[in-house]
Amino acid sequence: MKTQNISQEMKESPLHQFFVEEIKDIYWAEKHLLKALPKMAEAATSTELRKAFEDHLDITQMHVERLEKVFESLDEKPETKTCEALKGLVKEAEEIIDDTEDGTMVRDCGLILAAQKVEHYEIATYGTLRTLAAIMGHKDVQELLQATLDEEHDADKGLTEVAMSFVNEEAKAEF
Repeated sequence: MKTQNISQEMKESPLHQFFVEEIKDIYWAEKHLLKALPKMAEAATSTELRKAFEDHLDITQMHVERLEKVFESLDEKPETKTCEALKGLVKEAEEIIDDTEDGTMVRDCGLILAAQKVEHYEIATYGTLRTLAAIMGHKDVQELLQATLDEEHDADKGLTEVAMSFVNEEAKAEF
């Protein structure tokens, strides 16, 4: 990917600086998810949910690589900034695993809940970042962020389908 010609004036603008800080934040979040998703997959009861987490792990690696292209396009060094929101969401997922019985659909319901909270956070973040890229005229960055946003929407829909297909009903039977 070719670096965009970004003027020093643009780089010093408060909006651009805010934008780059938020890219660093979501970059940390995606890298953190690379560690959390295998744990969630291992904790899943249903094969379908485990596969959804494993598939999203591959997609998350692509998101990390895509964000590195965003940094390159912005002529910025790829750096992370701790994403407190995602840190909290992952902690909540870990608590769900600890608080539910292994091998139950109740655990899967909890894992779906936790994963969809993450997806909704990512959807909000990527949607806003894509819009900011458009406002600042970063067309290449806008396209990269849109591709990730589309994949996050797909992941959220996939989790809903797993929940609706059988997980919720089987969890109800454990009641």
